Amino acid sequence: MKFTDGLWQLRPGVTALYAAEAYDIHTEEDAITVTAPTTVINRRGDTLNRPVLSLRLSSPLENVIRVRIDHHISDERGFDLVGAEDGHGIVKAEGTTLISGALSATVTPGAPWSLSFHGDGRPLTSSGHKSVGYFHLTGDAQTDPGPVGNPRTGPRAYLAQQLSLSVGEVVYGLGERFGPLVKNGQTVEIWNADGGTSSEQAYKNVPFYLTNRGYGVFVNHPGHVSYEIGSEAVQRAQFSIEGESLEYFVIYGPAPKQILERYTALTGRPARLPAWSYGLWLSTSFTTDYDEQTVTSFIDGMAERDLPLSVFHFDCFWMREFNWCDFTWDPRVFPDPDGMLARLHAKDLRVCVWINPYIAQRSPLFAEAAEQGFLLKRPDGSVWQWDLWQAGMGLVDFTNPDATRWFQSKLRALQDQGVDAFKTDFGERIPLDVAYFDGSAPERMHNLYTHLYNAAVFEVLEERRGRGEAVLFARSATAGGQRMPVHWGGDTGSTYGSMAETLRGGLSLAFSGFSFWSHDIGGFEGTPDPGVFKRWVAFGLMSSHSRLHGSSSYRVPWAFDEEAVEVTRLFTKLKLRLMPYLFQTGVQAHESGTPMMRPMAMEFPGDRNVAYLDTQYMLGPDLLVAPVFTPDGTVEVYLPDGTWTNYLTGERVEGGRWRTETHAFTSMPIYVREGAVLPIGARDDRPDYDYLDGLTLRVYPGPDGETNLTVSDHTTGEPTHFTVTRSDGEVTVASSLVSGWTHELA
Repeated sequence: MKFTDGLWQLRPGVTALYAAEAYDIHTEEDAITVTAPTTVINRRGDTLNRPVLSLRLSSPLENVIRVRIDHHISDERGFDLVGAEDGHGIVKAEGTTLISGALSATVTPGAPWSLSFHGDGRPLTSSGHKSVGYFHLTGDAQTDPGPVGNPRTGPRAYLAQQLSLSVGEVVYGLGERFGPLVKNGQTVEIWNADGGTSSEQAYKNVPFYLTNRGYGVFVNHPGHVSYEIGSEAVQRAQFSIEGESLEYFVIYGPAPKQILERYTALTGRPARLPAWSYGLWLSTSFTTDYDEQTVTSFIDGMAERDLPLSVFHFDCFWMREFNWCDFTWDPRVFPDPDGMLARLHAKDLRVCVWINPYIAQRSPLFAEAAEQGFLLKRPDGSVWQWDLWQAGMGLVDFTNPDATRWFQSKLRALQDQGVDAFKTDFGERIPLDVAYFDGSAPERMHNLYTHLYNAAVFEVLEERRGRGEAVLFARSATAGGQRMPVHWGGDTGSTYGSMAETLRGGLSLAFSGFSFWSHDIGGFEGTPDPGVFKRWVAFGLMSSHSRLHGSSSYRVPWAFDEEAVEVTRLFTKLKLRLMPYLFQTGVQAHESGTPMMRPMAMEFPGDRNVAYLDTQYMLGPDLLVAPVFTPDGTVEVYLPDGTWTNYLTGERVEGGRWRTETHAFTSMPIYVREGAVLPIGARDDRPDYDYLDGLTLRVYPGPDGETNLTVSDHTTGEPTHFTVTRSDGEVTVASSLVSGWTHELA
């Protein structure tokens, strides 16, 4: 939020206390504590009636420095930092610098206040005059309104930190945001909301950003965090929270992928996903009419048209209306769910069903949960209810271990029937006028609620299927949610513009530590025209995960035109042939936190042409994908330096420039990076096959030298390593694998 009125004044109703100097500095072996009075202390009398801010610097991981700011000490909890281990910092002899790997933080004694961060000796960012502040707001303070659901009313106190932005420095991340990829000039509210994809609201809010200066900043506050990225003070990035304590981490790279590797080491890496999840998913859509006959006709129609299908998803009307969620199949349309699920499995399909954490009043489970104290309550002890979404609904209180076990028992019953995965919808509309079982502050739980919800479901899936086999299809998340993939982009329109905003959301989420991401092919609201659908099919099948889903209309390809069937067949089979490459990219995401779909600025951080580019991406390290967002098939694509090869045609193109291309619906810009070796599978009918049986290593032009390549077995995880050597135009391949594979020159 903005506290100031221009350079010189505060907004009416706002008073500020700033860290004025480093009055004294206390050092330990691995930490520094600073007392920062809110005025310069010139004489002993200045210490009376004078608030101070206490700052403590420490390191939980190498190349990561924690800064804790306290006005009055509080014990409010932050995120679950699964990788934090105190004691990584080293204090230099003079006692004003903390060093962690190649990252250092230096406090300058005395006035004015100065805290600076360096990476490999290079300045990164700093906290200077009037950059650490404690603000008090009167009830009628003229500040910006807070996000919907958390209005700024009544007297409040905030802590804020501003960090400098250098000339040319750009900021990325802060969750799945659908506006411009670069956040400079924006105000961003970290507050989960069910707002679709066409506004400043977001389902997945993450208080973490990184910049092209080689560092990232993570605010360890699970509640509302307000960001002003060069929008209150244009030379600074500001973040503020309500309360008495603020903790943040500066994370050094210097490359974007290194920053994400360290950030996900701190907050958690994504689970490894099963190969079957990468195939095509088909949904019933949301409000359409369907029964088993409809479902069977869709599945058989896909098979008859040679459209490989891996997962069938039942959206919310698999349960009876007004009963969501009772976890019971609507007997009017699904009288034999056990038999139906068995029949779907016989067709070699996995089954996913829609759920949410809201219990409708008419559901038999409402009375059961209310009686046992499993629903969120109002401060007066009554069950919290409202009529939005489902009449009289309540919310499961996941801070109550018994409530969580109760909720999980309903999921286990569905697994016993044959359900393989869960779409964990909703989790954003979490009220503040409630009392949690464990006493958690409602404001801090608003964003964190979805994390507990998804964790409860993911635990059940891992328990039954084992690690590496659990799959969510989740809409909402916050920091740490990347540990439980997959996430999808939420409710979007069905236009070219909606497709572009969806991609921006996915790229922003990738910069926020999330490795796996999907979206509704064709858009959700409305029905796309055939052109939009076909372009979205190509984009969707060149994403990490691919699902055909809509709201009030079906998304089977033949509902649009026969060419849509051809386009779906072409790109589905293309993706399945790429499974050795894609699955290995997913393994890399699990091991290092590098996302599958990578913004160009992440993969080519030294190329200034890609700093703002949000209309194309890298799928893994070697495939450049540029979706088509125009009715006439025209697309502008930027190719970085090097020789690129069109994957579909084999055409060689020199990079370092922009190209304007026109593509039929059966084509899109897919380029292979210079020097790449792509492992191409022998099958195009399913994603979970033996990748080494009939494997082809396609060797693309590149300079002399060695390229090391790994192909992992999707069932055992066992890696097979290949070494490709180029020398004077000759290519040789070495591997411990004796037979079953070959190589070819692209």
